[in-house]
Amino acid sequence: MTTPYRCPNCKTNRSRFNIIQQVSHSVKMDPQSGSVVREYASNELEPFHLPYNGPDYRVQCGACGLIEDERTFIKHGEQPI
Repeated sequence: MTTPYRCPNCKTNRSRFNIIQQVSHSVKMDPQSGSVVREYASNELEPFHLPYNGPDYRVQCGACGLIEDERTFIKHGEQPI
């Protein structure tokens, strides 16, 4: 998070952002009721239950509200004004 950002949507915001830290919780749910039957630690997943492999952070533009992957904001921040 030490690189400049720029919003790819409004293209003017370079200073106001919300950093959203993503924390996943692996669970098994009852298909009928939707209630959580079991919660898993990251090292005890059952077969066919893939661990989360998405981004650790998402970024929200503080001006227009767009939420995207951090890399998108970084790429637009590298472009000249």
